[in-house]
Amino acid sequence: MNKYTRFIIYGLVGWCAEIIWNGVRSLIAGNLILVGWTSMWMFPIYGLMIFLEPIHNRIRKFPLIIRGGIYTVLVFLVEFLTGLILSGILGACPWDYAGSSLSVCGVIRLDFAPVWFIGGLLFEKLHDILKSINFKKDTVS
Repeated sequence: MNKYTRFIIYGLVGWCAEIIWNGVRSLIAGNLILVGWTSMWMFPIYGLMIFLEPIHNRIRKFPLIIRGGIYTVLVFLVEFLTGLILSGILGACPWDYAGSSLSVCGVIRLDFAPVWFIGGLLFEKLHDILKSINFKKDTVS
């Protein structure tokens, strides 16, 4: 599977995960309609997981706690930078954490560290699945 296809898959998986996350949060808040949402801007941001692939390949044998910690730091870095860039371009960030006591510049929430830790480890599973898929072109005789 080529890198462009994997970029698209990472973007779509990220979108779906975010919609489910927000739907569950709406349920916890008492909304039985299960409203989930995301931003179109999130697709390419989630697609950036493609750049975690070589990191995963290098740290594959590290202990789980180290790998999860590395992913957490990297996700915070990407979230921080993309949040600031989008705020500069759009005048607002698609996610606004300004009201959170553990927010940094309104674009990352330190209390999300466990989410990014687990998300990074789930990324490893997805990466391995995508690596195992081999599309073969059919030839017409």
